Amino acid sequence: MRTIDVATLLDGARFNAFHARLLFWGALIIIFDGYDLVIYGVVLPALMKDWGLTALQAGLLGSCALLGMMVGALFFGQLSDRIGRRKTITMCVVLFSGITVINGFARTPEEFAFFRFLAGIGIGGVMPNVIALMNEYAPKKLRGTLIAVMFTGYSVGGMLSAGLGMWLIPQYGWSSVFLVAAVPLVVLPLLVSQLPESINFLLRKTRVIDAQHLLHRAEPEYIPHMDDELHREAGQAPKVSVVQIFQDGRLINTLLLWLAFCCSLLMIYGISAWLPKLMNTAGYGINSSIGFLLVLNFGAIFGSLFGGWLADRFGLGRVLLCFLTASALVLALMAVKAPLSVLYVLIAIAGGGTTGAQILANAFAVQYYPAHIRSTGLGWAMGIGRIGAIIGPMLGAAMHAAELPLQFSFLAFAVPGLIGAGAIGLFLIRVRRQRPTDPDVKAVQPLSPSSVPQANP
Repeated sequence: MRTIDVATLLDGARFNAFHARLLFWGALIIIFDGYDLVIYGVVLPALMKDWGLTALQAGLLGSCALLGMMVGALFFGQLSDRIGRRKTITMCVVLFSGITVINGFARTPEEFAFFRFLAGIGIGGVMPNVIALMNEYAPKKLRGTLIAVMFTGYSVGGMLSAGLGMWLIPQYGWSSVFLVAAVPLVVLPLLVSQLPESINFLLRKTRVIDAQHLLHRAEPEYIPHMDDELHREAGQAPKVSVVQIFQDGRLINTLLLWLAFCCSLLMIYGISAWLPKLMNTAGYGINSSIGFLLVLNFGAIFGSLFGGWLADRFGLGRVLLCFLTASALVLALMAVKAPLSVLYVLIAIAGGGTTGAQILANAFAVQYYPAHIRSTGLGWAMGIGRIGAIIGPMLGAAMHAAELPLQFSFLAFAVPGLIGAGAIGLFLIRVRRQRPTDPDVKAVQPLSPSSVPQANP
């Protein structure tokens, strides 16, 4: 009989076609997840014009999807630890794509708000599950990079939304950009057949043969034997409860993660929702204003990739702390009057810093929690973080309604970056005290045993 440590085997695997397929489908899901979310900032100026919305009404309308995302992250994050990641991801894709298409036919603000809330449930539910799945299978040396590459799809989706909006809205109206969201439904059969299930979930359900098959695909050097004994990650339990994310010394660290998520998401969604309108109010044309959103997401792609590359070399915690601090500084600099070319550069850096920080925070949370509560832990962090995401658009609405100078809006969005950096800094200090020999987040499961046997030949 051989005893196989599944986590160790997956950590040491070489990148192969299995990982490439998972990366492709994960990125495709995130592209349209980002498309469906950023779409509100793209259509906001047209909606305010067509429906005569006030700034406060527009802010509340923008928060509907974010409220749905909070519900989705809390519900689907825990559900997937019970029914599996593949089923949950499929349910979320059908929900956010189908409802977003229907959203294009809304004719009143009330209908629009209802459909945005429902779509938001799917958008919020899919993210923690795709991240957890990639984190489980990605080789340890490439984990941060692969998660970052996958999540550049969010920025690609934002750019796609902004680009198509610039072309479609003037010709066909704001409703047209919602119809593009049907693409994931077209490829759904392929997605279901190609997306793997979590090995840790299969082992909890005693589906050992299926787990062995997936383990061989992820690491071809592993040849399954009938008498192999596969060990799940340390700290596994047969039942999943949200209470477990607070146990084993994780209470304070979990609360600090929630605070950091709130601050990071406040910056991202506040800026994404209001940047076109703020710049339009400042005197830029509608296409130029949407162009700023394009630059923001273009910068986010490079920030995400650069952050993942840095994280694999210097540790997730340190790089996340630097990105949150840099985001706050750049947003503060945007409050200073600058030439248009400099403003474009600052917006690109802000996009890279804020989105890059959130992607790093996602990976940071995933690697903190044990495998059996991984989606639950990340789902709750993202769900509670949506409180910040809801506040973001409303903060932008308040600044716009008060008719304050553009500079004050950027300063208001910079402050949460400093608060989030402080939360992560305190988290790292606590981790170092708990595990003084290894301050990186990859070793911060405080009381989890580390005595799982290695693979025996």
